[in-house]
Amino acid sequence: MHRLVQTLMVACFLIAGWCPTGPTESQAQALNPNPPPTTVRLVFIHHSVGENLLNAGLFVQLNANNYYVTDTYYDWGTYDNGNPIGDHTDIGQWYNWFLGPSSATFLSALYNNNFINEPLTNTMPQPAGPNTMVLFKSCFPNSSGISGNPSDPPRISSSTDPNPIWGAGSGETEATTVSNIKGLYRDLLAYFAIRQDKLFILLTPPPVTPADQFVDGSSDRARAINNWLVKHWLDGYPYNNVAVFDFFNVLTSNGGDINTNDLGAVGGNHHRLLAGRVQHVVQTANNYAAYSSGDSHPTEGGSLKGAGELVPLLNVAYHAWKGTGGRPWYMGRSPRSLPGIKLLLMD
Repeated sequence: MHRLVQTLMVACFLIAGWCPTGPTESQAQALNPNPPPTTVRLVFIHHSVGENLLNAGLFVQLNANNYYVTDTYYDWGTYDNGNPIGDHTDIGQWYNWFLGPSSATFLSALYNNNFINEPLTNTMPQPAGPNTMVLFKSCFPNSSGISGNPSDPPRISSSTDPNPIWGAGSGETEATTVSNIKGLYRDLLAYFAIRQDKLFILLTPPPVTPADQFVDGSSDRARAINNWLVKHWLDGYPYNNVAVFDFFNVLTSNGGDINTNDLGAVGGNHHRLLAGRVQHVVQTANNYAAYSSGDSHPTEGGSLKGAGELVPLLNVAYHAWKGTGGRPWYMGRSPRSLPGIKLLLMD
């Protein structure tokens, strides 16, 4: 097995216990929503929903906030199990990207990527050096085939007891359980912890329509997983180079129809910066796609809402990483979190 896997992926994050009196939200350092002071090279791993997101305004907003954008898409990169790694963005396949036997090859290409799939042009010169900010997102089928109990804890895995979802696609439903998915996301932290020179931002998989859900209850389980990611994924993780944006939640409420969004509305479901704090709120009881364009791809209205709520949070995450702003709640942690998660390295 690849040495990185031997030293890190056989590692596991162990939960030592609940914090009885976690820090209060008012104790957090002030967040910094300003764009980075110098141009940041950003790479976005995505498929069609991400393409729509970029074309609907995210690309322009990223450039306006001093991010130089590249991306990966279908057919990008060297081969992984018979297809280019760019084809593989399902939740289980993040193992291949960040921790698998060929991860060093994939990541070297990713950090040096200059490709942009969309017919878009950055408005600033390309900065020197590698990409330092990585956005990664699975597509909506990953919200449609989940089994298990919504409250199941993360699976703890090792080289001798591997997580069945490592490398699996979204159609491999036996592996796609709540516990396995949470465990996979926790496993990724072992790699992220050794790359403090990079900022990793997870966008949760978008919601599906009822017709696209192929395991009953999957949307409810996806909601539970994404709430866990927002509030507890980074419990005990000591660094500021990882954050999550709940794209799923953002796309579960609209402004009255599929083409009208509720960006800036008081009601609805949001993950946004509001009055100097990160707000993650579910005020509309819906776990399905609110911007269905006939299938689970969101309309332009949904993409505009996603872009509008995402970019300020990227700035907050950037400054927390750089130490020029506070660590936000509700981008992987909440005021009452789990301490004492230890990374155990095995020989």
